Amino acid sequence: MRHFDLCIIGSGSGNSIPDERFADHDIAIVDKGVYGGTCLNVGCIPTKMFVYPADLAHSPDVADRLGVELNFNKVRWTEIRDRIFGRIDPISAAGEAWRRQSQNITLYRESAHFVGPKTLDTGSAGLITADRIVIAAGSRPIIPDIEGIDSVTVHTSDTVMRLDQLPESVIILGGGFIAAEFGHIFSAYGVQVSIINRSGALLRQEDRDVSARFTELMSKRVDVRLNTVVARMERRPFDRVAVTITDAAGGTETLEADVLLAAVGRTPNSDTLNLGSTGVDVDAEGYVAVDCYQRTSVDGIFAVGDVSSRLQLKHVANHEMRVVQHNLLHPTEMIESDHRFVPHAVFSEPQVASVGLTEQQAKEAGIRYVTSIQDYGSVAYGWAMEDTDHFAKLLADPVTGMLLGAHLIGPQASSLIQPLIQAMSFGQSAHEVARGQYWIHPAMAELVENALLALPLD
Repeated sequence: MRHFDLCIIGSGSGNSIPDERFADHDIAIVDKGVYGGTCLNVGCIPTKMFVYPADLAHSPDVADRLGVELNFNKVRWTEIRDRIFGRIDPISAAGEAWRRQSQNITLYRESAHFVGPKTLDTGSAGLITADRIVIAAGSRPIIPDIEGIDSVTVHTSDTVMRLDQLPESVIILGGGFIAAEFGHIFSAYGVQVSIINRSGALLRQEDRDVSARFTELMSKRVDVRLNTVVARMERRPFDRVAVTITDAAGGTETLEADVLLAAVGRTPNSDTLNLGSTGVDVDAEGYVAVDCYQRTSVDGIFAVGDVSSRLQLKHVANHEMRVVQHNLLHPTEMIESDHRFVPHAVFSEPQVASVGLTEQQAKEAGIRYVTSIQDYGSVAYGWAMEDTDHFAKLLADPVTGMLLGAHLIGPQASSLIQPLIQAMSFGQSAHEVARGQYWIHPAMAELVENALLALPLD
């Protein structure tokens, strides 16, 4: 048995904890998976590297209404794939090699689980203990329980980006951000896409107006089946899949495709760690319970990222990592995580970006609010684009003018939302943000300015 000052389980955001300030610590990092975690290898970064070519491939449809004739010929899938992973895979390998050469860090490339208080079984490397432990084990895609699913090849976001060739057809299960992004990617690349969704809208966790508009626009591009469940699956020749679906009226239909993509969500990896043996509490959905300092129920054990946060966002994991990093170094002067105004974006077509309360959340909580909706086509840059589909929606307190939520759907949404995140984070009222600075004319940012000015404040 070997003892460490600090053990970190996971090589994603947890890998960033040890810096030069930990030079006097004897540290173990434990992770059997691809080094660098979900975001780098199978999540945020490679997916956006596929999205950008998809945006270009989709551009002829946008250009046509402006009098520009462009033609989409084809996508060189293997070239795109190899360019992306030809960059990402060396980064992962270099990150692991860099940690291996650290004099005070030992890597355990094993599946580990707890066997006692602060004691981990690392398999062939034996048992290790540590004074303090950070659980940063991440999450994994959910495989739905459907009749016949064991007989077919099921891809997830972990595998679908490394397909040997571009399929002619794809069936996507789910209606969240993963389904939305891959629906855009594959349809833009010329693939016939069907999205099967149990609920009545795509991106249903977004503000209701945004969700409705996104569903409408995506349905023009792909075969979207709402209020539909999968009854069973069958394998067909050449590894194709047949999916029998049932709609809300009870009607059944069988769809076939080359590739099946399960995009129904992710689950925390806490169940792989035998946390009960070390006393760490886990909630009913499998998330490690933490307090505002990212501490678990066991003194000296912290948790960060997808294993403990339902937000499952890299910028959240990185924030929590910095909190834990500080709290490990300054145990008598701990700082709290700030999850008040966590933004997110969906890099589909159209883009969606959001921060704060949706209108339905404000209503359910009984919070007073006013709203404004500003169309892209109402500002000069939107005129240039001839935009008729997209908008920004704001919620604010009618008395103080403080923003409660911001929701954008349309081009550049993930960037346009940033001044609104800043306003909420730093306590700036809508009037202060709108009139306390210059807004470049005729930039797209005037959409945000006008949405702020349109709020009917007291």
